[in-house]
Amino acid sequence: MTLTIQEWHNRFISQAHWTQSLRNYLFQIVRIEKCKQVLEVGCGSGAILRELPQFTQANIFGVDINLGFLQLAMRNIPDAHLLHADAYHLPLPPQSFDLTFCHFLLLWLTDPYKAITEMIRVTRPGGYLCILAEPDYGGRIDFPDELSILGQKQTIALRKQGANPEIGRSIRGLLTNAGLTNVVSGVLGGQWEPSFDVNEWISEWKVLEADLAEDQVFQDIKEKQKAQDKIAWAGGTRILFVPTFYGWGVIPD
Repeated sequence: MTLTIQEWHNRFISQAHWTQSLRNYLFQIVRIEKCKQVLEVGCGSGAILRELPQFTQANIFGVDINLGFLQLAMRNIPDAHLLHADAYHLPLPPQSFDLTFCHFLLLWLTDPYKAITEMIRVTRPGGYLCILAEPDYGGRIDFPDELSILGQKQTIALRKQGANPEIGRSIRGLLTNAGLTNVVSGVLGGQWEPSFDVNEWISEWKVLEADLAEDQVFQDIKEKQKAQDKIAWAGGTRILFVPTFYGWGVIPD
């Protein structure tokens, strides 16, 4: 089972919603309204890039290795400059951007430090590099307890896909070791609303089912776990918290 491009886009929209308050704050810190050029590495289908014109008149650039995502991004944000490339080899000249950022990208990279140094290369001295969100499944909380197997299984599945599900705790060290100054890092807080967003719940389960399509133990318990999960969300007892780290720093002279 694999997700369609549109299903991935729906997932990216949900992730962007989770981190919206952080971006609103961060864009004030970096004074994005004064930026002339802004770059997102791993821009996907443009879930975040499409909102940037609300904050800045800068030239907007995006890079992604997935051509299908980029083609959707081109439709979503036709005025953006979108490039098909990987995070280790950005086809951009040095010191080109006032702000470079990524969002749920580093967990998928085998060498996140190399990607960070490449993002530093294309950002001007005095500019900002921002890691907007990276998860840490090592601190995941699932409640009620009978649903904890979902987190355990998904963590294993991410590792099998080549991801680092505990990348979050490394963000501060990566930025500091890469030579950035004024490094700030933290963890997004959790908040659970009284209403149950069934569309977001469906999206979450599509990702989970795709990740665990070959896990027979999960297949045997899936329908029971899915029903329990929905009841807990609808009843206001469900807690699902994955610590999500962020960090930023200034490019040195």
